[in-house]
Amino acid sequence: MKVSEFNYELPEELIAQTPIEKRDESRLMVLNKQQQTIEHKTFKNIIDYLEAGDVLVRNNTKVIPARLYGKKETGANVEFLLLNHIEGDIWECIVRPGNKLHVGNKVIFGEGLLTADILEIMAGGTRKVEFHYEGIFNEILDQIGLMPLPPYIHEELKQKERYQTVYAKYNGSAAAPTAGLHFTEELLRKLQEKGVVIANVTLHVGIGTFRPVKEETVEAHEMHSEHYYIKQEDADKINQAKKNGKRIIAVGTTSCRVLETVADENGYIQATEGDTQIFIYPGYRFKILDGLITNFHLPQSTLLMLVSALAGKDYIMKAYQQAVQEKYRFFSFGDAMLIQ
Repeated sequence: MKVSEFNYELPEELIAQTPIEKRDESRLMVLNKQQQTIEHKTFKNIIDYLEAGDVLVRNNTKVIPARLYGKKETGANVEFLLLNHIEGDIWECIVRPGNKLHVGNKVIFGEGLLTADILEIMAGGTRKVEFHYEGIFNEILDQIGLMPLPPYIHEELKQKERYQTVYAKYNGSAAAPTAGLHFTEELLRKLQEKGVVIANVTLHVGIGTFRPVKEETVEAHEMHSEHYYIKQEDADKINQAKKNGKRIIAVGTTSCRVLETVADENGYIQATEGDTQIFIYPGYRFKILDGLITNFHLPQSTLLMLVSALAGKDYIMKAYQQAVQEKYRFFSFGDAMLIQ
């Protein structure tokens, strides 16, 4: 299957640069796989499409302000992006300019609040870095770090919390699970009052989520690895719903990837922790998922391939064409889609 089959024309002005004022007032495109219909709604109308007993599975990871600007001891400006926590105060980082940061170099951030030593040059040019500080690392990051916004967002984010879901809990992501950005506390409460069950998974989203597919064929692409957890109480909620013939609906492709990684052939799961490199594209047989809430994804991206696997490529490409015509907002701060 050719990667070029997942291309579409997107006018640049449709790439959302800032979040909408009220999270649940973004637009919602509703796709019905069986009937092949396309409806245009507002996100808070999602309550009309969810039934008592359905389980919404959301990713409660929290984005860390992982972009740091500092100086070498020589005074040269450098930029770090925290990529993976290795152990203790040791992280894998993307560094710029890479050719100026060598093993043994020291970098100073926030006028000395945080310093870093380059320990090793890793595969792919990233650096193994050890940080030194007094106090609590995450509090220092909150003070001096910036949100690592996607490369297609060029405007400054005025409120950090708008790149977090309202239920973000566990620090570790370099990018937000953006389908969840549309939910408000009030909407989640109304859904629960209706009898919709909320379950959580945790998948720490890596910056690899923005990595373009460079191969000509889909099958030749190798997915990046991301770490996930699922607790027993959440596994129990999902299994009970499955047993009762209720629907499992993932909030976002990250939640979907965790569920499909851990589900057995009968669609049941257990509490577990691990790393996933699952790559879902047309031809994949879903084991557990019945529906998906998601944003509009980049042309030729693995995420567009995932939604095409769930709903059918021709149907998805037709929906995207309509989204462009109707001037939906695209990507991380954009509008949403419900596939059911």
